[in-house]
Amino acid sequence: MNRVEVRSFLRNFIPFFITLEFLTGIIFYEEYQNEVKNLEQTIHYNMDICNFNTDDDQYACLDYTIEFFNEKKQTYTLKFLQEQDEQPEISYKKNNLFYKYYSIPNIDELHLKISYPASLYQIKIATFKSHRIQEFVLASLGVLLLTILFSFYSLAPLRHAFKLTQEFIKDILHDFNTPISSLLLNVKTLPKSKESYDKINRIEQSLNTILSLQENLKSYLNQHPKQKEQFELFKLVEERVKSLENLYPNLTFIIQGEPLWLYSNQSSMSRILDNLLNNAAKYNQVNGQVEVQIKMHSITLSDTGKGIKHAEKIFDRFYKEHERGLGIGLHIVKKLCDELGIKIKVYSKIGQGTRFTLIFP
Repeated sequence: MNRVEVRSFLRNFIPFFITLEFLTGIIFYEEYQNEVKNLEQTIHYNMDICNFNTDDDQYACLDYTIEFFNEKKQTYTLKFLQEQDEQPEISYKKNNLFYKYYSIPNIDELHLKISYPASLYQIKIATFKSHRIQEFVLASLGVLLLTILFSFYSLAPLRHAFKLTQEFIKDILHDFNTPISSLLLNVKTLPKSKESYDKINRIEQSLNTILSLQENLKSYLNQHPKQKEQFELFKLVEERVKSLENLYPNLTFIIQGEPLWLYSNQSSMSRILDNLLNNAAKYNQVNGQVEVQIKMHSITLSDTGKGIKHAEKIFDRFYKEHERGLGIGLHIVKKLCDELGIKIKVYSKIGQGTRFTLIFP
């Protein structure tokens, strides 16, 4: 899967899986709580049975401790004696130790205490918890498998549409090869006089730019890994600016800084510079200026153009503030910067121009 498909897959998978896991956890937790509640009810029920039959050999009373107490020696039985007319038995749960007090008919001085050991209670609780955890893990594996299948199923239409779009664009790019190559060959055969030299040179540079964009688009569609190489940024900027100086003779281009060697993909870096420099020239004012400053780990491109109203939106696909263009140039710039690990910042003010800063890793 390509990056877009992976992103779409995760957007379907993560919320769906988390939701199902949360619901599954609630179900098993409620089941665990019901088991604990049923256990405590069973303990109290067996105590009532033992109250009528104190024979330790009886099955219901095997795990219970039965004792007799005299209220004169046991101060904590006073509560029982005070409330015995209204409530025949008092039950307690302290530190997971269950016990009940029962009155003995015709013998007011004595009462019966039946208790359930805390160790047995803890063992049964641990058993319940262990079983529920095991079942939850198995259920989670089922939820994981179901979520993966659902995510792939929901991704199928997107993958089909993306594949059709790729094939369509590849066909168009292939059809462009013949006319562009023919134009380039014919331009090279034209006689270059003093009057036509600049015009022919501009046409040739524009055609080379189209071919470069075409190759970059092919590489993007085929998802080829970007090969890194070492190149000098100052020299690359000079080459990209030189082609613009012929197209925009009324603008002043200034390049400042020192040589900076980068280990990155030169083709992608050229594409980033071309988009930023073209925008700086295209939306500049008459007799304006485009300045490029290269520092130790960054490059800044500034212009004296119209400025941008909503600088936070310029990297969104198809967003544009002018009728010219398609609104994908800066989106491609941001995408290429992310792939190369370059941090990009923008500052713009209406009527005063725009400044882009690229910070290299």
